[in-house]
Amino acid sequence: VVEGIARARQRIRGDTEHRRKVLPLLIHGDAAFAGQGIVAETLNMSQLHGYSTGGTVHVVVNNQIGFTTLPEDARSSMYATDIAKMIEVPIFHVNGDDPIAVRFVTETALDFRQEFGRDVVIDMYCYRRYGHNEGDEPLFTQPDLYAKIAKRPSVAQLYKNELIETNVLSEEAAEKLEKDLQDRLETALEEVKALEKIPAAQRDRFTESTAVFQPQYSLQSGPTSITPETLKQIVDGLTKVPEDFNVLPKVKRITIDRQRNVYEAGGPYDWGFAEALAFGSLLLEGVPVRLSGQDSRRGTFSHRHAFLYDAKTGKPYLPLLHLAPDQARICIYNSLLSEAAVLGFDYGYSLDYPNMLCLWEAQFGDFANGAQTIIDQFIVSAESKWQRPSGIVLLLPHGYEGQGPEHSSARLERFLQACAEDNIQVCNLTTAAQYFHVLRRQMKRDFIKPLIIMTPKSLLRSEQSASRAEDFTSGSFAEILPGPEVAPPEKIERVILCTGKVYFDLLGQREKDQIPNAAIIRVEQLYPLAEEKLRALLKPYANAQKIVWCQEESQNMGAWSYIEPRLRALLGREIAYAGRNASASPAVGALAIHKIEQASLIAEAFTV
Repeated sequence: VVEGIARARQRIRGDTEHRRKVLPLLIHGDAAFAGQGIVAETLNMSQLHGYSTGGTVHVVVNNQIGFTTLPEDARSSMYATDIAKMIEVPIFHVNGDDPIAVRFVTETALDFRQEFGRDVVIDMYCYRRYGHNEGDEPLFTQPDLYAKIAKRPSVAQLYKNELIETNVLSEEAAEKLEKDLQDRLETALEEVKALEKIPAAQRDRFTESTAVFQPQYSLQSGPTSITPETLKQIVDGLTKVPEDFNVLPKVKRITIDRQRNVYEAGGPYDWGFAEALAFGSLLLEGVPVRLSGQDSRRGTFSHRHAFLYDAKTGKPYLPLLHLAPDQARICIYNSLLSEAAVLGFDYGYSLDYPNMLCLWEAQFGDFANGAQTIIDQFIVSAESKWQRPSGIVLLLPHGYEGQGPEHSSARLERFLQACAEDNIQVCNLTTAAQYFHVLRRQMKRDFIKPLIIMTPKSLLRSEQSASRAEDFTSGSFAEILPGPEVAPPEKIERVILCTGKVYFDLLGQREKDQIPNAAIIRVEQLYPLAEEKLRALLKPYANAQKIVWCQEESQNMGAWSYIEPRLRALLGREIAYAGRNASASPAVGALAIHKIEQASLIAEAFTV
């Protein structure tokens, strides 16, 4: 998170070449530096083009114990800092009882960072005089060690004795320094006590804090459609390369030629094309874009091809960077094979650059499991805890297509379980135009919130999910979308609510079996739920005998546990369930069984 914040501030200050004006400083414990995997991930990204911050100063406060765990139980290496050897940077081991040595090492470390733009580590060997916290008694677990510590003079006393013995200070001068410091502490304490006497309503509680207060969440936003002229300008930029650039014939056919043909025919625009239009239009409006993730330049499913590569030289070319002379900058990076550190980095970036569309993409949705700490401790809760809003966008491929337990679910249920206080937005979209509008909406409001998108896999190139040119030059994002009508509302006996890809399966089943009395409504934004819009869409179906929620996920997963009580409260009636039974694993491992389950839940939606 700190590295991302630092990189954003470097960009804001125009310090993107040498990166010497903003310094990331990380303070670690010895047990954490050796034991926490995110340390290794962060070190690994330190010299990568998309994540470098010109070197970080790491200070390890090495008290030679981790809560109650001694070094021999906490690591397999000699030093707590040995992990930093992987990036071949200096590691200074220094005695924490020697302030002059600590100062010398610190100045040397800072000089090294400024000169060479690399990480540097200070391993300050010291000890913990008291327990891990107020309730910890270290004598219980290390009685011999703490018997020695109790007899040892403090570092302040040792330094004072040294200064007196070398005639740098007299005893009187040393005592005066101690008294002056004690007086400063007492003065600060009295100021705090005085503040406590001021009535709460009169206190300026957030003076000098980093708190950011913003308007309440609203479904409203500025216009998200673009003009036909802007659409043409983006397509022209996407389909041109320099004269001396050698595009692979196959890549030219599936990107440049296809995009030009789609534009001339007015569609169908698939998800990758819609995303490029969203990015391009924001860039032309002066909004910068950063996208990072595993294989994000091409896209896990070869759907993006944001970069083209010269067939002879391998030189990359980013068409979105060449739409207009005065456009904003776009950066797209293939990340290291990390989730926690990279998402933390991009989240940190989004904190200090709120006017940028900042996106992190998981290779598959369930890869977000590896970044759950960042999601729980920062993304969903930071505004509530610290009043620090973020507009980061998470792209999580999600959908049940028989790919097995590890490549089907982005764990939608976990995000919905964390929803409260309008903290995040959770969407499961069904059309390319919806994706276009929701990305643009993210930068068109007077507040920012993290946006979690369950992105598709099989729908990426599906004509069912594709959009026409007019869907981008008009309209806006719709939180709730109705399906095609099959009968007058008063003739509808069953309303099926769903979200995401399963909508098209339901639509296909209704057409195949010619079912005339079932309406299908898809919830595109699950949180915050547009309750009034949903109520208005359902109002004409007053004669419906059944309201069904249908989902691909198991009953203990997906949106069911979140949506059922809300629908029941909203409509004042019971909601039927059609979907997979509860299970420990997100999906089965056999394609044949997947197909049987999928057919069963779709049929059940019309019969339950």
